[in-house]
Amino acid sequence: MESLSTSTLFIILGFLILLSAFFSSSETGMMSLNRYRLKHQAKSGNSSAKRVFDMLKRPDKLLGLILLGNNIVNILASAIATVIAIRFWGEGGIFAATLMLTVVVLIFAEVTPKTLAALYPEKIAFFAAPILKLLSSIFYPAVKLISFLANGLLRLVGVNSNTIDGDHLSREELRTVVNEAGAMIPRRHQKMLLSILDLENVTVDDIMVPRNEISGIDLSDDMDFIFEQVRNSVHTRLLVFNEEIDQVQGFLHARNFGRVLEMEEPTQEGILEYLDPIYYVPEGTPLHTQLMKFQKKRDRVGLVVDEYGDIEGLVTLDDILEEIVGDFTTEISTINKDIQKQEDNSYLVDGTITIRELNRTMKLELPLDGPKTLNGLITEYLETIPQSGTCLRLMGYPLEILQVKDNLVKSVRVMPHLYRANNQ
Repeated sequence: MESLSTSTLFIILGFLILLSAFFSSSETGMMSLNRYRLKHQAKSGNSSAKRVFDMLKRPDKLLGLILLGNNIVNILASAIATVIAIRFWGEGGIFAATLMLTVVVLIFAEVTPKTLAALYPEKIAFFAAPILKLLSSIFYPAVKLISFLANGLLRLVGVNSNTIDGDHLSREELRTVVNEAGAMIPRRHQKMLLSILDLENVTVDDIMVPRNEISGIDLSDDMDFIFEQVRNSVHTRLLVFNEEIDQVQGFLHARNFGRVLEMEEPTQEGILEYLDPIYYVPEGTPLHTQLMKFQKKRDRVGLVVDEYGDIEGLVTLDDILEEIVGDFTTEISTINKDIQKQEDNSYLVDGTITIRELNRTMKLELPLDGPKTLNGLITEYLETIPQSGTCLRLMGYPLEILQVKDNLVKSVRVMPHLYRANNQ
């Protein structure tokens, strides 16, 4: 270096600092890339994305190359800075050179380029990839040796770099990705995706029509009453039973009832000829499992039974689909007849409504890990069966018990507009 002029040494030093900045930004850019976006671009035929994706398959070699280059240029820069300092200040300039070079490298070769790469990782990585690919071929033996030694040390602590795959997302990570998608995914679509992820945590017990609310045809009734019942029904399938719901016979589809009417003398026995068999669903079945079972059996409705075979409620394919896409209307009184809006912005709510349905319909945040119905939640909170006229604030929501009958809370006034957090 003694033969080189000071100006030449300054030029070489500046070039080395630029190379250091290149390696630093390359490291941050490569490691900051969105792997899923990169994989999509590579599969779409983007050559730059494919080159980067291939390099990231072996991060040990990539990091070995970048750090090898960065250390070489930084050591050379330190040596040149020392020579320059000695020419200006003699032996006493060595410390000054170290101090000044540290500040220059820190600002111009570390913080600034790495910040830039963190903000624009894709541009930096795509630009650096072909250069790093060329350097990888030139320094292949050294990179191979560094990778071998590093992997050997990792194996000593029980880590195998060849078996670690960070491309798989957990359920909660996928939920975060959906929530952070922003305007890229419409809000309604985000809710649908999140609802699909929640199907595993929701069971048929949470969405079924309770036993006491199941509407059906009682064969002990006269035919005129049955005709009127079917004519006014909003359901395409009706449960048919004899005197009590435990003596179920099957499901009657509306189109099959038309065949009953074509009979010369329609009778209860004639109805039995056109019944579909009962499909029983064990209580506690997760919704994603039940959805697949409905699809496999090509069925749309089933009776939920407990471990003793007693009927607990009724679940339909439509109920599961509504968990995913939401209700098919925005008017609360249309969505659920158990909820009636009043002029004072309060709501009259049936006590047998499920907490999940109430939360979804009225956008409340009542707990789901306890009782299934509003009646059960109120009774658990008060630890007694309340009397009519009782007022309480449940999870911040003011409630008024309007009617209690047969030890059940039948009707409740809910005032969500007067919500107040418990800590307020």
